[in-house]
Amino acid sequence: MNKKKENEINKESDQKEDAVNDQEKNNDENAEEQIISIPKAEYDQLLLSRDNAAKALEKMLRIQADFENSRKRLERDKIDFIKYANDQIISQLIPFVDDFKRAFASADQTKDFDVLHKGVEMILKHLLDLLKEKGVVEIEAVGKLFDPAFHEAMLQVETDEYPENTVVEEFQKGYLLNDRVLRAAKVKVAKAKE
Repeated sequence: MNKKKENEINKESDQKEDAVNDQEKNNDENAEEQIISIPKAEYDQLLLSRDNAAKALEKMLRIQADFENSRKRLERDKIDFIKYANDQIISQLIPFVDDFKRAFASADQTKDFDVLHKGVEMILKHLLDLLKEKGVVEIEAVGKLFDPAFHEAMLQVETDEYPENTVVEEFQKGYLLNDRVLRAAKVKVAKAKE
């Protein structure tokens, strides 16, 4: 009895499985019929859309590659710029080194301090002219009101000679490059006597 029931269950299961397979087969056939039944104009439009999508993808990939190449080129250019940014000013400073060497060689031969002093003074004047040409100017300090944007106070001194917070002495020159502080002037500042 058990065997008979088992066979019936297996038979029912096989029938259900066959029904499902038949249904899937019918669905596939219907899908094929639907694809085949698309009007030619719509089918041509789908093919055209597919081609356009492929072209757009190819164009996007080309643009992406161009962008990546540009990014790499800009990075190389930036590194080169940083590496050689000062080459022009340095090439303009090298003649000053030559001038100093000539001045010292001349002083060694003549043992004349005045000649050395005059030569170094001329070199300094030319160097200051070059810096001025490049936009570098000295910060005025002595007699001016103390300004922490341009001056660095090293000392304060009590005095009646200058008003309070006035720069009375300059220890080290300060410089601007096109109105931007390169180096603040190191100064002594007046304070009122107590």
